[in-house]
Amino acid sequence: MKRIFLAEDDPTMVTLLETLLKLEGFEVVSLDLATENLLETLHADIPQALVLDVNLPNQNGLDIVRNMRKDEVFKNTNVVMASGMNLKDECLASGANDFLLKPYMPDDLIAILKKYTQA
Repeated sequence: MKRIFLAEDDPTMVTLLETLLKLEGFEVVSLDLATENLLETLHADIPQALVLDVNLPNQNGLDIVRNMRKDEVFKNTNVVMASGMNLKDECLASGANDFLLKPYMPDDLIAILKKYTQA
């Protein structure tokens, strides 16, 4: 099964994405951003794909993806970053595979994730 990790701080968005992605056949793991060190959590269970919000409580998505790209264990993890500001260039330069400007259509995210999770 295709495992997608969500690092998103909007609870409504998390619920929506969990539901839609599960309907599309993905296994979804939502990360508890308030208590977890994201990199430690990801190290324990390497995701195939990560949907990563740029602005997270107590953490910066750009720093997280930069640190992931320095670590060999994440070489096959695809990172899709999202933000309400157009930070596409910064996200891609930091190591993200793709970027979505919020608000985005869930179908756009699903299409990107399917592209990165083909077996």
